[in-house]
Amino acid sequence: MPSPATLLPLAATPTDDATESVTNAASFIEENWATWLSIGLRILLIVVIAAALRTVVRKALTKLISRMNTSAEAVEGTALGGLLVNAERRRQRSEAIGSVLRSVASFLILGTAALMVLAALKIDLAPLLASAGVAGVAIGFGARNLVTDFLSGVFMIMEDQYGVGDKIDAGVASGEVIEVGLRVTKLRGDNGEIWYVRNGEIKRIGNLSQGWATAGVAVQVKPTESLARIREVVQEVADTLAKETPWDERLWGPVEVLGLDEVLLASMTVKVSAKTMPGQQFAVERELRWRIKEAFDRAGIRIIGGLPADEEEAAPADAAAAVAPPSALANPASPQSLATTPIPQAPAPGGVRLPKQ
Repeated sequence: MPSPATLLPLAATPTDDATESVTNAASFIEENWATWLSIGLRILLIVVIAAALRTVVRKALTKLISRMNTSAEAVEGTALGGLLVNAERRRQRSEAIGSVLRSVASFLILGTAALMVLAALKIDLAPLLASAGVAGVAIGFGARNLVTDFLSGVFMIMEDQYGVGDKIDAGVASGEVIEVGLRVTKLRGDNGEIWYVRNGEIKRIGNLSQGWATAGVAVQVKPTESLARIREVVQEVADTLAKETPWDERLWGPVEVLGLDEVLLASMTVKVSAKTMPGQQFAVERELRWRIKEAFDRAGIRIIGGLPADEEEAAPADAAAAVAPPSALANPASPQSLATTPIPQAPAPGGVRLPKQ
């Protein structure tokens, strides 16, 4: 009879299992190593190209911004540069534009590289893109004010609507621009206060520092004054003002007498105007008023509100004019006087007067 040991199946030894696992792994690696190597090289190539492209683009943008700042500094040293170019304004504007461009370039390059890597790993991008779209809509709806402020700031900077040093009227606040950001613009008001205005809240902007400004002065004089004499005196004041420093630089045009702005029974208004450099119209107006007033006083031209001339001073008032007219009650025979006479009491019977109560 065969022994019981020969009837039992042969048990697999641990050595055989290990050998089979190694053989299967080796065959799997041998079959797929080429695919893995291809995917790895493709991912590495994508990452290297994306990093190199991002570095090149950022350096190019930085060099462009540096060139813009250098040109602004070169123009600032000229006489006209002080009027038309503000180095701080150009610097902030160029840095803001450069920051936006660098961020956009990095987002596009790295985002595209990430999608290409996921595609190389055979990952289905449709659910990911759908989820990203829904998340983007939700974030955009929740932060719509922030997005509005950011986009408004980008367009304001790109279009150069205003910059540092400009005096603007933004509707909600007005003052001198001290900082321009992508989300908030900082203004310093006339009283020294600082306004933080969100770019999305600015619906209209009035820039008072671009191009030129107009100084207007209205002078009220007596209607009997000679207009030719007024024009002559004002022209003399204008010629003197245009030759003195610093008004010769602030005036960008001749001082003109525009004519009569208003004619009334007791006065007439003469309008004087001059074109000035931006932001200097108020100083020119004050100086013009000062000099015109002094010149009119020397020429004897009377301004409404001033002291009248000696020859036209009012005559002394009649002392009798302050006396009240005679009253009707002064005449005892007048009906008014009779009406105020007390009624006498009737005598009592028997000729005896009753005593007064």
